[in-house]
Parts: sequence; C-alpha cells; structure tokens
Amino acid sequence: MAKNEVPKGEPFDLEKLQTLFEMMEKHGLTEVNLKRGEETWKLRRGPQETISMVPASMPHAVPAPMAAPAAPAAAPAPPTEAAPAADAGPVIKSPTVGTFYASPSPDDPPFVSVGSKVGSDTIVCIVEAMKVFNQIPAEMNGTITEILVKDGEAVEFGQPLFRISQG
Repeated sequence: MAKNEVPKGEPFDLEKLQTLFEMMEKHGLTEVNLKRGEETWKLRRGPQETISMVPASMPHAVPAPMAAPAAPAAAPAPPTEAAPAADAGPVIKSPTVGTFYASPSPDDPPFVSVGSKVGSDTIVCIVEAMKVFNQIPAEMNGTITEILVKDGEAVEFGQPLFRISQG
C-alpha cells in the first residue's frame, strides 16, 4: 500500500474535506471531483448550495436529495389566517438545512437589515450546515422589508428567511 493510499472502505478525512470546502470558497470553485479506486465523490457549491457527497459504490445507502425546484414567488398561497402576510412580497428562502447567521462573525454588523437594498448577488446571510458556512445570495433585486428568522436559529430547506419588496 502506498504512503498516501487509504485502505478501501475507510471514509475520507473530515479535516481534509473541511479544508477542501474552504479552498473551494476561497478560489471560487463550484465543483470538485475526487476518485479513489472505484469510489467517486463530487462536491458542488453554487446558488443552490447543494453539496453532493455520494460514493458511487454505495448509491442505495444515501437518501434521495431534498432539493426540489422552488415554487415561483407569484404562486398563490392556500387561504389561511396568515395569507395577508404572504401577499406582502416575495421571500428569500433557505437553500439548505442549517443554522442561520445574520453576520459573518459575532463582532460584525449583519449583512442586511430592514430597509437594505439588495441585488441578485448580494449576500444576505450565512447558513451553516455541517461546519460548512454557505453564503446565501438574495437572487433578486429589491429592498429587505422583514427578517423572518433570528440569528443562530435552526432553519429548514425552503424556509423563508427574508421578505423583500421589488420595484
């Protein structure tokens, strides 16, 4: 066995994976492919911030991806008591499950606040998932009218984070 070769069946070193994620972020990479023997892993990041770490040799051991196309912002909401709030403008949703952070670090000001004007590439928050800090872009132009979650709060996939007015 070569010096850097890992015995078949052992997992990748999580510290090395974290370093790889950080390097992807630093250098703006959106995809990295790793291959070891018959095992292939793909790491992807981008607007959906979907990270796929599916060993090719174990396709049935991994649950189906949770990512589904987001419903159009103009889709009518089913009538409920909260329906008037749904008409208050489109929302920026969480692309992943994780922890919501309003600022890059506890000592920094929040990325945005109510009244902040945002563009499609404006970073509005960070959602941390498994020690990976995903920067979330607004993906639309407008003004933040409401912040729907608190700093440090757990969020779900598709959960509204901000309400925005366009125009």
